[in-house]
Amino acid sequence: MDLWETLAAEAAAESSLWEDALLPRAERDCVPVFSPLGPPACALGIETVYEGYLAHYGRPRLFAPADADTALLLGDYLYAHGLVRIAAAGSVEAVHDLAELISLCAQSRAEDGPGDGPAWAATAALLGEGGLGEARDALRVRRDGSLLERLARGRVGDDAVDIALAANARRVG
Repeated sequence: MDLWETLAAEAAAESSLWEDALLPRAERDCVPVFSPLGPPACALGIETVYEGYLAHYGRPRLFAPADADTALLLGDYLYAHGLVRIAAAGSVEAVHDLAELISLCAQSRAEDGPGDGPAWAATAALLGEGGLGEARDALRVRRDGSLLERLARGRVGDDAVDIALAANARRVG
């Protein structure tokens, strides 16, 4: 079973609410966005957390929640499920990085801050390795994502980051 089938099947098995929210297979957009930047063992966890982010702030790739309340609950479920996956495949530091990312994205969205794509890119690229604190603070305090973007580009290269940021922009606008 591939990443997308696993994510969809486990969500459907968890709740009929999530099963009802699943898009038909032909309408799903099964394209990884940020997992190609991170460790392969964490791909499912990264994309699960990202799908939760999309349920909260954008257009999910696998789901079409019936209303805003369902979207919020689905996003929270996917965040939690993704963090569990990261804990199983990664490390405590990787879980911490994604928890920080979720918090940073929520703050940025609440304050109509700059796009949080660079935070996603840097977190995926350096997942569990540390070294993101100063760059996160720059986004959190000064609304400057350039340090995060530079970290991501330095780790995985311009092309990979450009592809991820473009895909993210299409999902969250």
